[in-house]
Amino acid sequence: MSDPEPWKADRIGTARAGTNPTVLAKLPQSYAVIGDTQFLPGYCVLLVDSPGIDRLTDLPKLARMQFLESMDTLGQAVEAACRAEDPAFRRMNYEILGNTDAFLHAHLFPRYEWEAEEHIGRPAWLYDPDEFYGEHAALAPRHDGLRRRIVAELAALGAEVDGV
Repeated sequence: MSDPEPWKADRIGTARAGTNPTVLAKLPQSYAVIGDTQFLPGYCVLLVDSPGIDRLTDLPKLARMQFLESMDTLGQAVEAACRAEDPAFRRMNYEILGNTDAFLHAHLFPRYEWEAEEHIGRPAWLYDPDEFYGEHAALAPRHDGLRRRIVAELAALGAEVDGV
């Protein structure tokens, strides 16, 4: 049986080709994408725009700074959108890990007051995998409004959102 979402096998290549449906915007050295999972509404990922870049230090210094600035821009857009959508928005968490996927990417997790007490103050990765990846958390049309708001915030910050 073939994968119904083959873009997941090459997220960067499909972003570059315009066939990755999660792309929100093009930013310097990167693509802003909405997460496949929305267990924390507004979860986004920043993908490096060059295949073969495994770590932040693989980029030349100027490109490295541009990637980090793009992470800041995406975080600012997600925060504004999530704050407007949910008054229980609390803060943003930013993480560059690279332990599973061997390409440079950053995770941006909005955090909320409504999260269970055992999750407040702890990394999002400590959520139960069924909560994190469960069918109920999957990116779906019900997230379209938040997605549009994030794109609008990115556009207001100067991101390239047309044609992506």
